[in-house]
Amino acid sequence: MATTMTSKGQVTIPKPIRDALHLMPGSAVEFSVNAQGEVVLHSGKARAVQKKVHDRFEAVRGKADIKWRTDDLMLLLRGED
Repeated sequence: MATTMTSKGQVTIPKPIRDALHLMPGSAVEFSVNAQGEVVLHSGKARAVQKKVHDRFEAVRGKADIKWRTDDLMLLLRGED
């Protein structure tokens, strides 16, 4: 599938590609160049999921089931009585 680049460097992603990647208006996309010099288009959502899997801290961020009050947490961390 071919497309033409505008004077601003913009291209339209062909509909079969948008459908295959489930891209909607406003979707994030990421471009990379592989070892063969080919441009690869990634869905930003898919890349975000992959990054989270590799970051052990991001994987558990926001998962705590204890609602700490700031004063109580600071007391615990500082060890003050």
